[in-house]
Amino acid sequence: MLTANKLEKIMELEDNLRSEYQAQLDAKTAEIEAAQKANTELQATIARQLETITELSAKSSANERTEQLNREITNRAEKLQDEVAELKKRVKTLQKDLAEDRSELKKLKQFDPERMKKSLDANKRKMAEKQNANEQLQKALNKTKAEKIELQRSVKELEAKLEALEGDTDSTSDGEDTAKAEQAAA
Repeated sequence: MLTANKLEKIMELEDNLRSEYQAQLDAKTAEIEAAQKANTELQATIARQLETITELSAKSSANERTEQLNREITNRAEKLQDEVAELKKRVKTLQKDLAEDRSELKKLKQFDPERMKKSLDANKRKMAEKQNANEQLQKALNKTKAEKIELQRSVKELEAKLEALEGDTDSTSDGEDTAKAEQAAA
């Protein structure tokens, strides 16, 4: 029963891990895609701003402003790229954790509950058979002990009779001894 409960808990843990990590992975993937989309949009914006800069290169004040904007956008793009790199690292870490959890789950699945239950049932049957055989042997042993005690008692009685007969034979003749011995034996 304990292994079945443990397996149920393991299956629940697997479902929980799947739901928890899958949602996180989906969320991080969506964030990465959004960041990449924003990055491409920013690159497109940078390209448009570069066109504007070339058109306004004649005007120095406009050119300086454009350069400042370009620096700001480049800084933003670098920050976004850093964020994307950090998110990729987090995704890799989460994927590594998920792979470890999957390998652990695979190890736990190696314990087949049905096979273990069948083995347990077979062992219970064997134990019951051995217990029955042991009970029968114990009964036979007790019976044998009782018979042994009875036989020892009979031997003691016969020895006592023999001693009594030998004591009587010393006082009586040999003919009487053999008659009494025959009667005692009968």
